[in-house]
Amino acid sequence: MRFLDREDAGKQLAEKLLEYKDTKPVVLALPRGGVPIGVEVAKALDAPLDLLIIRKIGHPMHPEYAIGAVGEEGEPLLHPIETQYVDQVWLQNEIKRQRQEIKRRKESYLPSINHVPWKDRTVILVDDGAATGFTMLAALKQLKSMNVKKIIGALPVVSPDTLRQLERLADDMVAVEVPRVFLGGVGAYYHDFRQVPDEEVIAMLKRIYDQD
Repeated sequence: MRFLDREDAGKQLAEKLLEYKDTKPVVLALPRGGVPIGVEVAKALDAPLDLLIIRKIGHPMHPEYAIGAVGEEGEPLLHPIETQYVDQVWLQNEIKRQRQEIKRRKESYLPSINHVPWKDRTVILVDDGAATGFTMLAALKQLKSMNVKKIIGALPVVSPDTLRQLERLADDMVAVEVPRVFLGGVGAYYHDFRQVPDEEVIAMLKRIYDQD
């Protein structure tokens, strides 16, 4: 299966999440690629949309290949083998750089959101897909430390091995496509997988809240 774009993927994913509509969930999107997905899910479930900002740590030679992920606080989630073979000074500098980027994105995106409490709520965490899954894993671990009622992970496409890892942390995992043989990258499952710029993220957030 291939999705036309993130909007199409979000609509298909939303159909698989309709059973959670009556739980009055909060939809959390991982920016930037997860925001168009989250917009469609939030609209379908009549749910508020918020952001959880986690940054991937890409391999220095292959930036799209994740070897870890980091949140604003706490210990980064690192691949135990891959990160042994990269320059450790580079790795620490990259962790610092990604945390600075999280701070920048919070300052850019969050003023556009009408926040609702996550405590004691069902939380649906969405992204545009997961190959190695480090970003999603780090986000799930952060949510596990919060007082949320239930954590649902939701992805248009995910590799089978990654799905098994995510299922250990989420109360439920929902996916549109779990290919038996994963093509190597999430973008392979989209006809249009262009990057989502900051301006588009902010515009989407403003549109969805202007409708409230």
